Amino acid sequence: MQTVSLKAWGEYALFSRPDLKVERLSYALMTPSAARGVLDAILFRPQMRWHVRKITVLKPEFPPGYPEASRQRTYRLVGVRRNEIQGKISTRKAEAWIKKPSDFAPYLVDSAGRDGPQGENRTQRNSLILHHVAYRIDASPVLTSKANLPRTRPRDDEPEGPDTTTKYAEMFRRRVRKGQFFHAPYFGCREFVCRFAEPDGSEVVLSDWNESLGLMLYDIRYGDDGINRPAFFRAEVVNGVLHCDTDATGPSGQPPVRVIGWDESGVEG
Repeated sequence: MQTVSLKAWGEYALFSRPDLKVERLSYALMTPSAARGVLDAILFRPQMRWHVRKITVLKPEFPPGYPEASRQRTYRLVGVRRNEIQGKISTRKAEAWIKKPSDFAPYLVDSAGRDGPQGENRTQRNSLILHHVAYRIDASPVLTSKANLPRTRPRDDEPEGPDTTTKYAEMFRRRVRKGQFFHAPYFGCREFVCRFAEPDGSEVVLSDWNESLGLMLYDIRYGDDGINRPAFFRAEVVNGVLHCDTDATGPSGQPPVRVIGWDESGVEG
């Protein structure tokens, strides 16, 4: 099976734990769903999906003057307070504005007082986010049921010919080398944009990190019935590598990951 590798790094990351609803706390490292999101940002096709096999934690590049004690940690959490939207515009309200534009009122979120129109939709939340992270993502393209069906849209930069995992792996590698993406890849939240490149062999793996992280979000399946089904797995970092392959053994001989929340058909278990 074709496997691609991607190095991704950034200054901030927030892989939110779903068990904390209001105040956000990041997992200690990237989740498989966040890794898939980074890959989808570079190459997404309905004819294929990404199967994340492992996430390797790399030593990031720190800016000059960064504290030496923090450099030696396996990961760094920093606290920030952000202005966030406490609700969203309803479809009914948007439709009313379309029918009668004179009733339109801007939906503003800024640092003004909550009594005014600028602050009534704002709420402040604390977040514990990761600081200076770097990962290597290893994943494989898997064909979906839409592969090799007639196209309803132009192929743009996709080569002619049948849909194969080799074709999509080569497309991904070519786009990475050119720095192309459909939207800027990010670490968990859109404001935490990450950079990416092909691994060149100079990466330093945090091989001394061995820790059981408990249950971690694996991914979310969005059903045609409108129900979103999350799934979890028991995450364990071994020699700096998070094994998350449901089909094959891990680099240290771990058995394939068992996903909790889906059965073989993708229905909630």
